[in-house]
Amino acid sequence: MFLTLPTLLTWARIISIPLIVGVFYLPLDAPTRNLTATVLFVAVALTDWLDGYLARKLNQTSSFGAFLDPVADKFLVCAALLILLQLDRVGAFVALVIVGREIAISALREWMAQIGASRSVAVHMLGKLKTTVQMVAIPFLLYDGALFGVIDTRIWGTVLIYIAAVLTIWSMVYYLRKALPEIRAKVR
Repeated sequence: MFLTLPTLLTWARIISIPLIVGVFYLPLDAPTRNLTATVLFVAVALTDWLDGYLARKLNQTSSFGAFLDPVADKFLVCAALLILLQLDRVGAFVALVIVGREIAISALREWMAQIGASRSVAVHMLGKLKTTVQMVAIPFLLYDGALFGVIDTRIWGTVLIYIAAVLTIWSMVYYLRKALPEIRAKVR
C-alpha cells in the first residue's frame, strides 16, 4: 500500500515541507514570502484531510498509511514552528511544549503498541481539536499581516497558538492517563 493515492498525498505532504521552509530563504520581499509560505502550508495541510477521506472512500486504508499520516503532520507542524521561532513569531516555550508533546506521545504510542495496548492511546477528539487549532494558528502566523485589510493575523495566530499549547498539554495528560493502567500493569 505504498503507492495508493492517499499514501502518495501523504508522501507529497512530507516532500513539500522543504518547499515551505525554503520560501523564507528566497530573495523575495517579506509580504511575498509570507503569502507564498501561507498558501503552501494551507494547501499541504488540506491534503491531511483529503488523504484520510480518500483512504476511507476508496477503501485504501493501511497500517503503513496509519503510521505515515501522523508522522507527516508532525513534520509539517514542527518545521513550521521552527521557522516561526526563527522569525520571532512564536515563543520558544510554546514551540517546545508542542514539539515536546509530539515526541512524548509518539514514543508513548510506540511503546503501547509494543505491549499490545495501542487502543488505550488511540486518537481522541481532543487530539484532533489540538491539531485543528494548530493548523489554523500556523498559517495566521506565517502570513503575519492584515488579512482582508481587517484581521491582524499575528494577534489571532498568537492567541490560537497559545490555545493550541493548552490543548497540547491537555491532550498529553489525557493520553497519559489513558495509558497509565497499562503502564502500571507492565511495570509490576
